[in-house]
Amino acid sequence: MKKIIALVLALVMVLGLAACSKAPTAGGDKEATLKVGLICLHDENSTYDKNFIDAFKAACEAAGLVYGESYFITTNIPEGAECKEAALDLVDQGCTWIMADSFGHEPYIIEAAKECPDVQFSHATGTKAHTEGLANFHDAFANIYEGRFLAGVAAGLKLNEMIEAGDIKAEEAKIGYVGAWPYAEVKSGYTSFFLGARSVCETATMDVVFTNSWYDETAEKEGAQKLIGGGCVLISQHADSYGAPSACEEAGVPNVSYNGSTEAQCPETFIVSSRINWEPYMSHCIDCVKNGEEIETDFVGTIDDGSVVLTDLGKKAPAEGTAAKIEEVKAGILDGSIKIFDTSKFTVGGKTLETYLADVDDEGDYVGETEVVKDGAFLESVYRSAPYFDIDIDGITLK
Repeated sequence: MKKIIALVLALVMVLGLAACSKAPTAGGDKEATLKVGLICLHDENSTYDKNFIDAFKAACEAAGLVYGESYFITTNIPEGAECKEAALDLVDQGCTWIMADSFGHEPYIIEAAKECPDVQFSHATGTKAHTEGLANFHDAFANIYEGRFLAGVAAGLKLNEMIEAGDIKAEEAKIGYVGAWPYAEVKSGYTSFFLGARSVCETATMDVVFTNSWYDETAEKEGAQKLIGGGCVLISQHADSYGAPSACEEAGVPNVSYNGSTEAQCPETFIVSSRINWEPYMSHCIDCVKNGEEIETDFVGTIDDGSVVLTDLGKKAPAEGTAAKIEEVKAGILDGSIKIFDTSKFTVGGKTLETYLADVDDEGDYVGETEVVKDGAFLESVYRSAPYFDIDIDGITLK
């Protein structure tokens, strides 16, 4: 019986390696054989996944790839073993570069990368590429906190307009924020958004609720309604549905969305949206695989290279002068005169943040090991691509 079991296990291993070996190795005839794949947590009904899908289609078609023949999109893949299965299925179809778009996909993409060393794998928002040491596994993110800060400036200007119009008092300039999970990625995003708002509206405060889901339209809408009922006069979000924006449109409350414009759905209340533009990274990876070149272990896109963008402003809700102010602040970010996480601009427990050990290596012990405060600023996404700002600063209340 033991010999039979051993034989079966050996056969499974051989079949797995055989499937992986179908993909051409780097340096081969890429013009004829290049195939690539994208794995998505949800589908185009999710603003988050739609942002990836649109970018992937654009990058692939710019490279002359054809949907269903040389590029493939797999949707509604949970953050579980199904992700590895989806990756291996794409390998079996001949893909030489595969990207997964959700945080919880990472351990399963790592497993696939270990089994298929001749295939390149990228993972968005992940934390482990720099510690795994796999030549064919890569993490990628962008400094979306730059875009969040600019969107926050637009929100702060709207608060100022409401104060000047007598719609609210200065002390009532309270923002509401619907967050998915209490992860560093979300905290970094809402903190940079808040700091952008506070940079132009000094009395701004913010309440945050979490849905504990990346995509739950009902929970996101209820979260926004709870915040509005609690006195929040402007809402933003890090969640993937139209739930929060629709609640704002119904209540007549200004909204800053994420991952794409909600102008069509919410014409009266939409101000602006920030998003990561994944097309530059995807095009870069396709070129690397085609030319047999290495992909960076940790890739960080910026506002400068087009990886961080804002949508067009809404036609009705933004305050007068918003476009000009955004351009002014953007110039300051680009020339380095504005640092998003300038430690002189916020406090923690009433004190200036002078030192902080962040859990950059993410080894599961939740213990910080890397000093990330230097020269008066928190150095976000410097030591790895994914955010590690997980601090609760003064002025933000978690509900």
